[in-house]
Amino acid sequence: MRFMDPQKIDGGTMAWVSFIGIVINAITAWLFVKDKDKDLNVKSAYLHMAVDAIVSFGVVISGIIIYFTHLYWIDSLVSLIIAIVILRGTWSLLVDSLRLEMDGVPKKIDLDKIRKELLKGQGVLDVHHMHVWALSTTENAITAHIVIDPDYWPVFDALKSDLRHRMEHLDIIHSTFEPEFSEEECKKQDC
Repeated sequence: MRFMDPQKIDGGTMAWVSFIGIVINAITAWLFVKDKDKDLNVKSAYLHMAVDAIVSFGVVISGIIIYFTHLYWIDSLVSLIIAIVILRGTWSLLVDSLRLEMDGVPKKIDLDKIRKELLKGQGVLDVHHMHVWALSTTENAITAHIVIDPDYWPVFDALKSDLRHRMEHLDIIHSTFEPEFSEEECKKQDC
């Protein structure tokens, strides 16, 4: 309806106010840029400010065109373009949020690399029932069954400490390991 019956808009005022918005939002986005890849909340704030700066830029252009041409339908066109930019720019944030909410494996985690690192532990023969998920936007956790040689049972506490240290280097802060002797047979319903 806004295309069919565009409303009269003061393009000059619109452009100046939006220009101020560009400056404020760009500076604010710049403050978040350093940590945007480390924390989902910071990324969300960064994207919000960056998109607001882009929106303000679009409104400045729209205001200038309207000021000189009196083509008021330009406002509606720019609004549609801005909506597309916002949807496109925030889609990855939605996907990351759903992954976090559903306890999915964080996208920067390589499960094969983690398994290989756990198998480097002294006396570790196998790893199974391995689950990795994000506790928050900055902390990850792991649970795993560790099959160990019975000779290493007396030093399992030291082995756990070593494995936890290895996991910290792979961005996993919280580790829970359940030991199994290599002679134990894993029942099908448990494995």
